[in-house]
Parts: sequence; structure tokens; C-alpha cells
Amino acid sequence: MKVTEHLKRANGKTLFTIEILPPLKGENIKNLFDNMDPLMEFKPPFIDVTYHREEYVYRKKEAGLLEKISTRKRPGTVGICAAIQNHYKVDTVPHIICGGFSKEETENALIDLHFLGVDNVLVLQGDAIKTESKFIAEPDGHKYASELLDQVVKMNKGIYLDEELEHAAPTNYCIGVAGYPEKHFNAPNLKTDLKYLKLKVDMGAEYIVTQMFFDNKKYFDFVDKCREAGINVPIIPGIKPLTGKGQLTILPKIFHIDIPEELSEEAEKCKDLAAVKEVGIEWAIQQSKELIKAGVPTMHFYSMGKSDPIYRIAKELF
Repeated sequence: MKVTEHLKRANGKTLFTIEILPPLKGENIKNLFDNMDPLMEFKPPFIDVTYHREEYVYRKKEAGLLEKISTRKRPGTVGICAAIQNHYKVDTVPHIICGGFSKEETENALIDLHFLGVDNVLVLQGDAIKTESKFIAEPDGHKYASELLDQVVKMNKGIYLDEELEHAAPTNYCIGVAGYPEKHFNAPNLKTDLKYLKLKVDMGAEYIVTQMFFDNKKYFDFVDKCREAGINVPIIPGIKPLTGKGQLTILPKIFHIDIPEELSEEAEKCKDLAAVKEVGIEWAIQQSKELIKAGVPTMHFYSMGKSDPIYRIAKELF
């Protein structure tokens, strides 16, 4: 079932959903299920599964030469989606990204997902390679999420890369895109960012999932500005509980977000990791209560592979 259909069926009730990471290469899928099992108590109607691009490492060879070797630390998004749907009978939303993939590789992944009965995708630009200062598209890949979105929209119309295909079967994906309450870091300002977000909605995006945020006012302001700009699709808030002091600097650096002063000050007072987790969980609970009261379509939690904080939060809410 499509994400938008789940939201309509909820009839105004806020749902519980999560985003998970595929297991690291070499790990057993049982580890993933062990983390997910407690969260199934809250009956998530769909689960997002992240996609990870190819990365590179350099290994020393004889005579001091370096060999460039490609690696993917978290492969298996397509397989994980199939496994979750089979194991839990829950819909999945695979992330489809520009970075590290050619248009043909993207098309093949979308074909596989379609054959598996996956009805949803979240299209994203994806991250730059860690050794590069900016995002660089593959020679035959997409540079922007809007280009990737266009490919999915065309496949929904039965238009494949080989335009000479006869009687090509259309896919039927419900397409989500990302939204940034504190603006995308590449955008000069929020107004410009919203212009491109509206372009994606006009092209066929049916819902928006936000980047994580810790200040609800930024989400509410973002929704208001989206509506003023003519963006009228559901906007799902993304929440991640703070779980360590290191995240006070890591999260703003990686995700280009602000940590509220009150939260950072409370976390800094903590004498150990357990105390920081308690502060983060309580903050997320209060955030979530306010968002649910405002009638958000679903509380979407970024689990980062850790179920305990999310379980604690959800137990208070659902």
C-alpha cells in the first residue's frame, strides 16, 4: 500500500513510523530484526530503509603504489525491503539516491523493487563521498534529486531509458522527497529551497519527509511557508533523540541543523552517557507530544539502528 493511502486511512490519527539502516556488510539480518521486533508493538504501517552509495578505500601495493578499491559498507536495501515485507507484512519505503549510481543501475533497482511489490520510494540526492568536498554525480547518473524524481515519474508512465521498448509495463510508485525546515545546506536561503521543493511536488512528489530537527517551531514555520508557496502534500516530521554528548557537534556538522540552547545545556550537565540519553529521550517525548497535538500525519523516527530510545519514546505516545 502507498504511503499516501496509509495516511488517508488513518483519518487524522498520527501514525508511528521509523527509518532503519541496512546491516553492515557481513552482519546477520537477525541483528536487524532483533532491533526492530520491539518497535513492531506500535504497528508502523511503513518502514523506511536507507540506501548507501559506493565508497572507496586505498590499499598499499608493492613499490608504494596505491590501489583504489570500491566498497559498500551497507549493501542490500532491495533485499532488506523484501525481507521486512515478508517477515513483518509491513510496507517498506526504500531510499533511492543519485550518488554512486548510473541511470541504468537506478532503473534496474526500481524494476527489482516493483517486482517485489514495493509501492513507495523516497528520492534523494544522497551524500557526497567523504573524501570529496562536494557532491559529484556519476558520469551517467543524476546530479539532482529532481532529475531522479523525473526518472521515477517516467517509469510510472511506462517510459524507460530504452524508449524503443514496446508495451513497457508502468510502475506505480508513491514518491516521497526530503524537506529541510532549516533549509538545505546548498540553498542560499529557505525561499530558494522551497522553490525547488515545489518543483518536485509539481513534478509528482506526493509527500515530504523532513530532515531531523530539535525545535518544533522550525517545523511549524516550515509547514506554514510550504503552504504559502502552494505546497499542499503531507509533510511528515522526522525526529531523532539525542543519545550522546558527541552528537551536539556531530549532528550540526553532518546535517546542518541547530541544537536548541536548552537541550545542549542540559546534555552538557550530564555526567555519563545514560544521563544524556535520558535528556534526549525526554526532549523527544515533549517534542512528539506537541507535534501529535498539532495533528502531524505520522511521527517518523530516525532509529540509526538503535531501537531502545525509540521504544521508550513510542511507549509514552502510542
